[in-house]
Amino acid sequence: MPFDYTVPAPFTHTSEAVRAWVHGWAVSRGAAVPSSRPWGFTVEIGLPGHAMSHVLPSPDERTVREITGRATGPGVWLKALVPPTTLAPWLAPGWSLPGGPGALMSTPLSVTPGHIGPALPRGYQLHTRTGAGVTRAVVHSPDGARAARGRIAVTGSAAVVDQVETGPAHRRRGLGRLIMHTLTAAAAGQGATAGVLAATPEGRALYETTGWVVLAPLASAVRGPDPVETRP
Repeated sequence: MPFDYTVPAPFTHTSEAVRAWVHGWAVSRGAAVPSSRPWGFTVEIGLPGHAMSHVLPSPDERTVREITGRATGPGVWLKALVPPTTLAPWLAPGWSLPGGPGALMSTPLSVTPGHIGPALPRGYQLHTRTGAGVTRAVVHSPDGARAARGRIAVTGSAAVVDQVETGPAHRRRGLGRLIMHTLTAAAAGQGATAGVLAATPEGRALYETTGWVVLAPLASAVRGPDPVETRP
């Protein structure tokens, strides 16, 4: 069931943002190039707990039941642009929704000469490095511990923000905004004109304060291990 959300420039349709997100996310995680399917995309990850991801831009009950019914091993994920309450009854046995209602979000990117981002708190240090299409930003606290981090992958004119997080002891100091500014400025400097990301319920508030808008709801489900049989 497709959703008619207002899609900001430079995307003209949610499907374009989904394609950009899937391919950029694969670059960010060092995964295989996504495979196109009639219903969306499959990304081979090959990691414990995350063997692969199926992404469905316009899911329907029949397709979800077929995909989740075929998966017999743990660590297979399914991401669909519907609310979790819609996805849950479509899942085959053995699947669960580990998180709350997420969102696919986007924002235009541009280079703003002379613009200064959020300041670092006293004693904190920001480090960035770029390689293989991915820029990583890390903030260390005065004692050298990692306080915040994030990464952004550029694929053509789109950039995908990934793995942004701030340690509990370092929140409410502007580090999340600093990471976002650093990453998006780096991507714009590399020619990206659109940003896209998958937000958790907690992260959505941060992204909205920095100009990102919701394109569609996003639900994630995972195939877990089968229950161990108990014998009398």
